[in-house]
Amino acid sequence: MKKIGIIALALFIQNTFAQTNRFVYQVTMKPDAENKNDIKTENAYLDISAEKSLFYSENRAKRDSTLQKAFQGGGGRGSINREQLEGFRTNISYSVEKDKSSQKISYKDRIGRDIYVYEEDRPLNWKMSSETSKIGEYKVQKATTGFGGRKWTAWFTTDLPYQDGPYKFSGLPGLIVKVEDDKGEYSFDLMKNYKIAEIPTLNQFGNTLKVKRTDYLKQQQKYKTDPISFMQNGGGGFPAPPRAGGGGGNQNPADMRKRMEERVKEEAKKNSNPIELQ
Repeated sequence: MKKIGIIALALFIQNTFAQTNRFVYQVTMKPDAENKNDIKTENAYLDISAEKSLFYSENRAKRDSTLQKAFQGGGGRGSINREQLEGFRTNISYSVEKDKSSQKISYKDRIGRDIYVYEEDRPLNWKMSSETSKIGEYKVQKATTGFGGRKWTAWFTTDLPYQDGPYKFSGLPGLIVKVEDDKGEYSFDLMKNYKIAEIPTLNQFGNTLKVKRTDYLKQQQKYKTDPISFMQNGGGGFPAPPRAGGGGGNQNPADMRKRMEERVKEEAKKNSNPIELQ
């Protein structure tokens, strides 16, 4: 009987840690440097399994699900509700994956047609404080760090056995319940959590290019400066793939260039106050 009890306990523990936990954070952002009254708020997921964690936009997950259902239904692009997809627009275009065994953090984002991936090369150096508080149902402790040109304050709880947190934040002796910068321009607040079957695979369109962080920043700047040349060169020096079906072939190239440059500049203006300033 004792042996059966030990086996049952082992199976219970294995089952518990095999499950994936989803933590939902409310992300508040002031991405426009010239208009700090333009406050964006949306939810993001931090999915944690035994092997890794993944942080990404809730709207992106909904958009992926909508596209997948449309294609599985056999309707193709023609069956996609464009207005619904517009409702899933996100200011969190990136995803952040943390590998538990290697302790490596991978940042992934789109520039032009392709996905760029880099491994974070700056460690987080936390300064622990004895100050404690309570956020919701959790007893939390304060810690501070400098990262990406901002000073951050985090509140973590040991009530949840995960040394993880939203975005690139991790490495404290518990889950980060809240983290914000000292200017009040970016904050991540834990709203709820529940279990899911597994971490989903996010849809990726285009090539995936593994680069260094400094190279990613250079490519990002090239795209903002001259998006047409960047797209024609494929980005990162790779030839651009041919466009299927010749869509838009009758459009004036000069008009297309002008419209695209205006759109990219407008996007750059709206995101002139990024989460990482350096």
